[in-house]
Amino acid sequence: MANDEELIELKFRIYDGTDIAHNTYTSSMTVANLKQKIVAEWPREKTVTPKSINDLKLIHAGKVLENNKTLADFRITFDELPIGFIIMHVVVQLATTKKKTEKRKEDVQKLNSCGCVIL
Repeated sequence: MANDEELIELKFRIYDGTDIAHNTYTSSMTVANLKQKIVAEWPREKTVTPKSINDLKLIHAGKVLENNKTLADFRITFDELPIGFIIMHVVVQLATTKKKTEKRKEDVQKLNSCGCVIL
């Protein structure tokens, strides 16, 4: 770590108000690395558990943070904060599998050999 690199103390608040992964991070850390740490430290007793970093969104100051950017890119600092640390909100958005839906017969239009709709 370079001497001029800023250290940022962060807490991550999950959906039920629990804070996790409270630690000091370098300003050069990427959002993807933060998400990996959060997934690794996620409380296993919670009903909703992310399986990968793609299941998480980090929100700071109303902005969703992009995986490939660093904390410095978002200008995350706590120069004048009275509490001395930053709380980021974590949203779990699990990937959903699309279910095949059966088409009702009346919703399916039949075409004849010339491509015209048969009514």
